[in-house]
Amino acid sequence: METKKLSMPTAFYCPKHLKFLFLVLLISLGYNSYSQNLRLLNGFAHNDYWHKRPLYDALDNGFTHIEADIYLRGNKLIVAHILPIFKKQRTLERLYFKPLMECIEGNNKEIKCPVYPLTLMIDIKSDADKTYQALEILLEKYRPILSGYNNGVYTQRQVTVVITGHKPSEMIKTQQNRLAFIDEDLMQLKQDTISKNLYQTASCKYSHLLKWDGRGDFSPVEKKRLCTYVMLAHRFGKKVRLWASPENEAVWKELLNCGVDLINTDKLVELKNFLTSGPKSYAKID
Repeated sequence: METKKLSMPTAFYCPKHLKFLFLVLLISLGYNSYSQNLRLLNGFAHNDYWHKRPLYDALDNGFTHIEADIYLRGNKLIVAHILPIFKKQRTLERLYFKPLMECIEGNNKEIKCPVYPLTLMIDIKSDADKTYQALEILLEKYRPILSGYNNGVYTQRQVTVVITGHKPSEMIKTQQNRLAFIDEDLMQLKQDTISKNLYQTASCKYSHLLKWDGRGDFSPVEKKRLCTYVMLAHRFGKKVRLWASPENEAVWKELLNCGVDLINTDKLVELKNFLTSGPKSYAKID
């Protein structure tokens, strides 16, 4: 019986094919590099935990300022905007601190590690002092990656924790050693000599300062009012954010024109696309 030898087909690529494959490879590498190094300095991921992948979605889209709401229930810090009783497994440590520590240590392969520093804003929804006391215990566990204030010296590390919502202001003011800072009320800025070591940001609800929703012209009176508050906050080294602001490009553009540092959004991809859609020139408010 005659035996026929079967030969495997030999792959053949003409120069045109090779050029195409090389181009695809370059685009892929460029995209991965872009995603890895993207930093949205003006983006603020509001209520990040509402997204399918809390923390991960924000970091994948380049956000360096991220917010989580917490309640103290029993001895657990539960991440939730309302009804924390139904979200007992969604703890602040599990959703935020543990993956960040693993990322920094190089043990988290699910997430592209961002370019630090990051700001994690924690909005306390339950009793301010009791919740902060529980939070302190958690922060101490992650001390190696957290910015801190120790006996008059501020140390910048990978992650800075800022407290908003129900703020334990008096308790934090008396601490000479701590791992948390405060989000000041923009409408009540004070000339405080220790504010640089206490406050990192200043914010207020958009409607407390402005009525414009992005349609028609931005009133010169409102614009002047906003710029005045921004100037005062910057004088004391605080970044400005207006929460619950209209989610549209007209408003985003004017906020940046007035020197607002952080654009508050639940629409992560839309804001990322806006901030990275090309060169922009905005007024610098000193």
